[in-house]
Amino acid sequence: MSNEHLKKVDTHFAFGKNWASYSKLIDEPQIEQAKKGLLKLIPAEEFEGRSFLDIGCGSGLHALAAARLGAGRIVGVDIDPDSVNTAKNVLSSRNLETPWHIENTSVFDLDPKVLGTFDIVYSWGVLHHTGSMWEAVNKAAAMVSPNGLLAVALYRTTYMDPFWKFEKRLYSGAPAFVQECLKSSYIGAFRLANMIKRREDFQSYVKNYKSIRGMDFDHDVHDWLGGYPYETALAPEVDRWLTNLGFKAERVFARPKSSGVPSSGCDEYVYRLQK
Repeated sequence: MSNEHLKKVDTHFAFGKNWASYSKLIDEPQIEQAKKGLLKLIPAEEFEGRSFLDIGCGSGLHALAAARLGAGRIVGVDIDPDSVNTAKNVLSSRNLETPWHIENTSVFDLDPKVLGTFDIVYSWGVLHHTGSMWEAVNKAAAMVSPNGLLAVALYRTTYMDPFWKFEKRLYSGAPAFVQECLKSSYIGAFRLANMIKRREDFQSYVKNYKSIRGMDFDHDVHDWLGGYPYETALAPEVDRWLTNLGFKAERVFARPKSSGVPSSGCDEYVYRLQK
């Protein structure tokens, strides 16, 4: 079946508008946390002088972090024009010496004959929103240079997946005032669960949230609730798939199938191409 419809931005949640709003919050602490998030997955020496492809570059924050870590060439791609414009603004405002390029491209249109291959191909929380996750994984994997790294984060399979798929489809197509109502309800439930499970002050949790990959709680909630299309996977499935493509695991941060409350969460995978 043709995936041409999956290349159209109107078949996906408007992530770009969310990233444009979030980009106003990007400052040095966010950049430092983004660097830490990358270094959790990939050792610092792997960045030095290496080429870096960010698939679904969003705000451009992690492309910027990769440049700060010494990457020699940065390319970012995103299906959403708002994300592309935001990423360009974020990178151009930092006067980077690293050569960089951001373009409006679907993962399904990526072609190593056009862009070349990359030492690091990075896609955090993106491929499960494409509408054809395993095909998107194949496309991302094809962009990795021999002995290069593929670093991806994918939603973990949960018992609540049917509900979340329904909720996300509803939220992504709802008017703004309905989204606000749904978001308020979710945050209220999250606040209660946080108090019961962690016995932690909710305001402190939100204030410290930027320590998670340099992100922002309110923007992440909107991203989570609206993230449609929506697919999930477990580590054994990912390992079988990538092994068949010629990759070998280097670092995996994954959990077993979970409840899906309050969200599915992402598992992180770093695999090296063995050819």
